[in-house]
Amino acid sequence: MLELARSVRQRDPAARSTLEVLLAYPGVHAVAFHRLAHALDGARLHLPARLLAQLARWLTGIEIHPGASIGRRVFIDHGMGTVIGQTAVIEDDCTLYQGVTLGGTGKRQGKRHPTLGRGCVVGAGAKVMGDIRLGENVKVGAGSVVVEDVPDHCTVVGIPARVVGRDTRIHAELLDHADLIDPIMEKIQALEREVREAARALRVPRSPGEPGE
Repeated sequence: MLELARSVRQRDPAARSTLEVLLAYPGVHAVAFHRLAHALDGARLHLPARLLAQLARWLTGIEIHPGASIGRRVFIDHGMGTVIGQTAVIEDDCTLYQGVTLGGTGKRQGKRHPTLGRGCVVGAGAKVMGDIRLGENVKVGAGSVVVEDVPDHCTVVGIPARVVGRDTRIHAELLDHADLIDPIMEKIQALEREVREAARALRVPRSPGEPGE
């Protein structure tokens, strides 16, 4: 947990000390509880694992199924309302904001939750659903719904989420929600511009004395 706390301090400008992170960050507490619950689940102590996960949910507001696999230095920032399903896999150095859901689709057994590649950042309220994979350093915009695989180093936004950018650097920066593109709004704005241009082109000069519009 000390490694995670130090990583959080580097990634969160609000963190003033490693001790503060260890004592006051529910996302760190939730991951610590999950480490133990995951170990119990792996030892086939399923009921104690679920009870511990339920206690962690009550204390932190973050629900992580004991079967989920979480890598090193995974930061759940704020975290209230975050849900991580049974077969979800989160690789090292990922960041999840509050209200994120890594959910399953359907009722089939086996792998039915997402896999997040190393360094992914999932914005507040985003939903990543089904047995899909987000590649390394993928950024998911706040409120987006992702239902298909996403290649490495891409930024996706919208419902359903679409790729709006690609960052070829090995390590992407943390998500800046203000800089993300909304492809649907861009299309609406483009249509509005076309309508205005068409209206100007069709406008016929009025004769003298003709009433105004």
